Amino acid sequence: MNKEEIIRNYGSLSLAYIGDAAYGLTVRDYLIKNISTDNGRLHKKTKDFVSAHAQSMLLQQLMPVLTDDEKAVVRRGRNVKSHSHPKNADISEYHSATGFEALWGYLYLSEDRQRMAYLFEIIVNTIS
Repeated sequence: MNKEEIIRNYGSLSLAYIGDAAYGLTVRDYLIKNISTDNGRLHKKTKDFVSAHAQSMLLQQLMPVLTDDEKAVVRRGRNVKSHSHPKNADISEYHSATGFEALWGYLYLSEDRQRMAYLFEIIVNTIS
């Protein structure tokens, strides 16, 4: 499926849903290979990557290097109407995190692993 078809056929919440899973797997794979296999430490480090607060902050770091199409996906994800948000994040962070996850879903579905690896390298360098 090409990128235009993904944008046309998937809603922002669907992209965010898929992106949440794909990004979570990317993070966990990275942590196991590079940080630790201790479950307590893994859980804490995972939260550093996947919380709404972290994703909101990471999105700000990624924005300068995103393409116009990627920025459009983020905007759509951020602007989606949601009836709930997590207890640990304010509504603004939650919307940004949804945009971040929508971006990750878009890249995953477009099978652009090289782009995902490039952006994840920026993410790791930001968190480290």
